[in-house]
Amino acid sequence: MSDPASLREQALSLLASGKATSRADLVETLQVAPSTVSSVVRRLLEEGTILEEGVGVSTGGRRPRILRLRQDGGVFAVAELGGRHARVGLCSPSGALLAAEEFAVDIGAGPEAIFDTVTAAFDTVRTSHAPGRRLLAVGMALPGPVDFPHGRLIGPARMPGWSGYDVQNDLRRRFEVTAVVDNDAKAAAIGEHVTRGEGGDMIYIKAGTGIGGCLISGAQIYRGGRGLSGDVTHVRVADSGERECSCGSRGCLETVASGAALVRELAGRGLPVSSTRDVIDAVDNADPAVVTLVRQAGRLLGVAVSGLVNFLNPDRVVLGGVLSTLDVYVAAVKGVLYERCLPPLTQSLSIEASVAGPDAALIGLGHLLRETADIRPS
Repeated sequence: MSDPASLREQALSLLASGKATSRADLVETLQVAPSTVSSVVRRLLEEGTILEEGVGVSTGGRRPRILRLRQDGGVFAVAELGGRHARVGLCSPSGALLAAEEFAVDIGAGPEAIFDTVTAAFDTVRTSHAPGRRLLAVGMALPGPVDFPHGRLIGPARMPGWSGYDVQNDLRRRFEVTAVVDNDAKAAAIGEHVTRGEGGDMIYIKAGTGIGGCLISGAQIYRGGRGLSGDVTHVRVADSGERECSCGSRGCLETVASGAALVRELAGRGLPVSSTRDVIDAVDNADPAVVTLVRQAGRLLGVAVSGLVNFLNPDRVVLGGVLSTLDVYVAAVKGVLYERCLPPLTQSLSIEASVAGPDAALIGLGHLLRETADIRPS
């Protein structure tokens, strides 16, 4: 059974998205006892996060009271940057994701140009989805090592012109509100944890243009000594062909198992591939050469993750990022983990794709902002 905190997050997310508008809707969707839903709703009403207004249509019993998020508390603006894309959204003061939009960017354009673009995107999404609501705080997830909670990038290998950049201060200056900056894989792991509402230890791997990772243990994110843990993309692997990595080393996992590696390899074979999305499309079209290469990339990721599983003994391994949408990639990772990990560790190990999907990092940022800003609806 989900703990009260996770049920609260799930209830808020359902109300924010419109998938639930009453206690009965929450009971049906969450599959928990009516008394449990009543307890969660009562706390949300008491703290002012939701309102109870009007009645709905009866389905045989009493007409249900309509529940909605309180709208006058402002919004959080959140953004995840990738190598070739940005995803921006709005979260309620409770941390629930209200809206999300994605567009193309080139991270190599540098922070000033990228932030100008993201600022314009924030304005657009606020006008469309939250007109008149004040901005409470801003969060950003980045595809490189972030000195958390100070919000400064530390030697990002695939982000030329970004090393040492004080992202957090830039966001504060631009928006004049609280700002939180985190690594994309860590933010996504938090979002996945919040969405699932499950306990136990989880290794989250974000496989996109690059590869990042995060451990959540005892409902807490593990950050390491300087907050730079999880950079699994630069783990050295066999069968890498000693290819040169963006970090300057050779034989890193990124060179054989990432979206960037797949694009490079397929383009080198003359296929019309220029982005990870093109790789996804080619797999969907069942191109045998692409499927074979993607399967091999998944196996090599599995080799790297198997050492983590043997060492950490997690309850689950979750694959996120755009490559997690490919069944062949996920299946290859899963197969190697069962091959290489000790049987006692895999007997109850869950290995699956993300349930939070492309919104995982935005959800995680909303959760971080709710804790950091400590803002409640008025």
